[in-house]
Amino acid sequence: MKFTANLSLMYTELPFLQRFAAASQDGFRAVEIQFPYDTPICDIQRALRDNQLRCVLINVPAGDLMAGGEGLAAVPGKRAEYAAAMVECLAYARALKVACVNVLPGRCDDENKRVFYLDTFKKNLIKTADSLAPFHITTTFEAINTRDMPDFLIHTADQMLDIINELQHPHIKAQFDIYHMSLMGCKVCEFIESNADKIGHIQFADIPQRGEPGSGDLDFSVIFRCIETSGYQGWIGAEYKPTTDTSATLGWMQMVPASAHVVSG
Repeated sequence: MKFTANLSLMYTELPFLQRFAAASQDGFRAVEIQFPYDTPICDIQRALRDNQLRCVLINVPAGDLMAGGEGLAAVPGKRAEYAAAMVECLAYARALKVACVNVLPGRCDDENKRVFYLDTFKKNLIKTADSLAPFHITTTFEAINTRDMPDFLIHTADQMLDIINELQHPHIKAQFDIYHMSLMGCKVCEFIESNADKIGHIQFADIPQRGEPGSGDLDFSVIFRCIETSGYQGWIGAEYKPTTDTSATLGWMQMVPASAHVVSG
């Protein structure tokens, strides 16, 4: 089992470029970054190299999404902005040699427009995958719960499956977030066991507050065992908001099955 530390949510008690060393010291061999674009590529490359880490995932820039807006990837009138975002993303993805690039679908608060937003999103998703595939980068997309992000365009695991099955693109897979999908009532283990081949990346946090495993309601000893036996071979991202200093929240590593070969530490 291959674990990554999400440096956008973890180790935030430290300045961004110091988080790499902290993650490495805690045993991680890989990291992921939601939006690395405020930091020069060369600085991230140096931090990775100095700490013997690899960056496995970044997101495509999402415009105003994190500020409550619609984002870029699904908005019919923002195709040019999304194309520009992809140019920037591709530069980072290639330089950092990531395994996956994640596309956030964004919001649509008008039910009458959803069909047009979905159509735009699927077209952008295909273009993204076609751009990244020559560099051996998988394109993922993510469903997000509607408590944290009301009106999110894709908010269930079944919606992700529907798109994957419709597009039948060999380089498009689901980013399955255990936190988001648990809040939406998904039977997490059942989904992973049935669809491991359609998942390109997994992320996790406990519910309901998105803390580390053991801080909430989910049984991660069961979930980790399920991932191990499912046949899933990709990375598993710790994307949670630590309830204390990050290094003190890593007890969840003891919940990983003893039979699993753990890369993170």
